[in-house]
Amino acid sequence: MAMDKARLHYLVTVVVIACGSIPKGYDEGGFAGAKNLESFLLDFGLTKEQWTGSSSALASRKANISSFGVLGAAIGAIMILCVADRLGRLRSWQLSTGVWMAGFLMTTFASGNTGLLLFSRIFGGLGAGGLTVVAPLYLSEIAPARSRGMIVSIYMVILLSFLMLGFFISYAAGQAMAPTRAQYQIVIGIALVPVGLAFIASFFLQDTPRWLASQDRNEEASAVLAQLRGRDATDPLVLKELEDMHAEMRDKRATLAGTSTWSIAKEIATIPTFRKRFLLGLAMQTVAQWSGGNGITYYIPEIFGYAGIPDSNQSLIASGAYGAVKLVFTMVFTWGLVDVFGRRRCFIAGLLLQCVTHIYMAIYMAEWINSGNGPASDAAIASIFIYAVGWSIGLCTVQYLYGTEIYPTRIRNVCYATNMMVHWFFQFGVVRVTPNMFDSLDIWGAYVFWACVCAVGLVLLGLWAPETKGVPMERMTELFDGPWYMGWKARVRLDSDAESLDGPVYTETKTDNEKSEARSHSS
Repeated sequence: MAMDKARLHYLVTVVVIACGSIPKGYDEGGFAGAKNLESFLLDFGLTKEQWTGSSSALASRKANISSFGVLGAAIGAIMILCVADRLGRLRSWQLSTGVWMAGFLMTTFASGNTGLLLFSRIFGGLGAGGLTVVAPLYLSEIAPARSRGMIVSIYMVILLSFLMLGFFISYAAGQAMAPTRAQYQIVIGIALVPVGLAFIASFFLQDTPRWLASQDRNEEASAVLAQLRGRDATDPLVLKELEDMHAEMRDKRATLAGTSTWSIAKEIATIPTFRKRFLLGLAMQTVAQWSGGNGITYYIPEIFGYAGIPDSNQSLIASGAYGAVKLVFTMVFTWGLVDVFGRRRCFIAGLLLQCVTHIYMAIYMAEWINSGNGPASDAAIASIFIYAVGWSIGLCTVQYLYGTEIYPTRIRNVCYATNMMVHWFFQFGVVRVTPNMFDSLDIWGAYVFWACVCAVGLVLLGLWAPETKGVPMERMTELFDGPWYMGWKARVRLDSDAESLDGPVYTETKTDNEKSEARSHSS
């Protein structure tokens, strides 16, 4: 009975904290669907009949409404990184959640006031961005090492679930309600319910044992860890985990002793292995964002309309199905593909699928849009779903794995903070410019741009990024010993010969004979 109670407490903790992903997921699904409802467009004067300016000015207004939330998130992610160590993971989570709820409440009841809507999008985005940093951090710090990847991935599963639900809720409101102000307000405001419940539940939780130990609150850390593991505080397994935790913190403090952010930044710029890893992380973020992923997600109902689904309600159904495909294949990737086929094969396959579908969509938008060509339209709709598969098994998730694996302790915080800053500002950039690209480049030009980014990414990352599957974090340096363009050949030999050698081992791909010899020698 005590064990069942402990497991329930652990499960509730994971789910409550993982609900910090709802703001980002629902923004990409629920708000993206709500802003296309007739009631929203009429209330904020965004219909073509109401708009008196140019088409590009209308595109800019719509882009601002979508992207200002992402701009706020970019700022929020940076701000929370500065205070998470001081306030603690739990208080930072609660602060970010409270800010998002206040901003989203203003968004819900902006009631035709465009200025208030834009302000609320930025304000609420501050909280959403903070949650994208602190929620995964909290989960990673309470999870046992053997299940850390699966526990943290629950964050992404909830995010994509609410992205999908947002489109279906928008569809249901469009079908069942008259196009009045209440219609879009219900669609937007409904996300406040699960997040509000999680916010209330969070006051019955404790901060992470790792953060408590870092503040020299060792008795609290021991008690919280014992509760999470369902064991007594004197249990040898709990004591061993605590000791490992303290040893890791001691090593980190010794590594960072006497250093400043500026001195670490200089090391990143001057030490080749640090520089290569830092630039690889930035390259992955750049390709991931500018390959079209989030731009397409935020405007997926309009894209389905261009592909031949003119009815807005039907496009919302298709958008919900698009979200479902992303959810399923992200789960397949996270809980299967990435540790079976490896990081490289997954992101290369994903980028290739993205590139091919972009090329077809560019041709379709240039030659067959509004032509009534049924087969071409069906192929365009299918290619959107194929694109979702490629994005989900590729850089949608791989970029985060590399970001947590390839950096040594000394530079990890600086590199992670920089990566998150670039991630959010690039996401803001692509969400902001996508409607203008559709308007000024006749839609097809945007797909040509995205296809070119994918092609460059295939070559650049295909040469640069080594396979990190199964490589211990303390041996990542060996993967970056050679020239950057030979990263695809970098290997770490993990057999008994490699472990017995003095110093790092950098090898090219071993032949089957070499592998057989290693196994024979080991046995």
